[in-house]
Amino acid sequence: MYITQLYISAILFSLAAWNIFAEEYSNSWAVRIEGGHEVANQIAKRHGFRFVSQTPFDNIYHFKHDTHPERSRRAATYHHNKLRSDPDVFHAEQQVIKKRHKRDLLEPASPSESTPEFSYSPPVDPYWSSQWYLQTSGKTMNVVPAWIMGVSGKGVVISVLDDGLEHTHKDLQANYDQHASFDYNSEDTDPSPRLDRANTNKHGTRCAGEIAALKNDLCITGVAFNSSIGGIRMLDGDVTDMVEGSSLGYRPQHIDIYSSSWGPEDDGRTVDGPGSLAKKSFEDGV
Repeated sequence: MYITQLYISAILFSLAAWNIFAEEYSNSWAVRIEGGHEVANQIAKRHGFRFVSQTPFDNIYHFKHDTHPERSRRAATYHHNKLRSDPDVFHAEQQVIKKRHKRDLLEPASPSESTPEFSYSPPVDPYWSSQWYLQTSGKTMNVVPAWIMGVSGKGVVISVLDDGLEHTHKDLQANYDQHASFDYNSEDTDPSPRLDRANTNKHGTRCAGEIAALKNDLCITGVAFNSSIGGIRMLDGDVTDMVEGSSLGYRPQHIDIYSSSWGPEDDGRTVDGPGSLAKKSFEDGV
């Protein structure tokens, strides 16, 4: 009886571990094909796939197979092998869904040290006094001395990789850069967040505000209030290596800084690094 109970417990533990750690596959593939758009489109049709787009990487295309579930614990082995058997396909990888979590605000610690006060004209934004990290005393980032020197982000292009960017917001609109923006969740050029009653997708706009909100009489002041700000919407859907890699590799000749305030679960047991395409984006950017 005791041995039977141990056996059942072991089975239950194995099932629980499988549920936690088992990979989930999407219905997207990253496919390397030489010959251009038209060749890639023909190959997709030939094998029952749908051509979605070209990624920022040379000769790598995004295919989808609409008969396969968007999320599945099983790889689409038949479709994958059929695609890989094509002599014009150099490489194909079914995309695994990654768990990515937004990094939110931590409450500031009580000030224990102070820095000298500077003589300057502070912003008049109504929430400026609450921006403790930009003040000239206490726990500060020493940003005000940089502003006094004339360093305020002018000429710098920043893109926030997140759940969207409310670029029509009056505290961001004048600094918005459409050339530093894209939507990989909906495959279009408008990074506006998907709105819902719970206001789920506010994280990217908040991050953009902390970076590039105008120095005016609205809301807050951004740390680089004269910078250009764009948004890559990529966190409001299934995140795969192709989504991450494409986002990190979007228009590197135009974008100076990619802001990514998210990552794997902070649960003490998850170790997860970038996939092959995300690594390529890092390598290409160095």
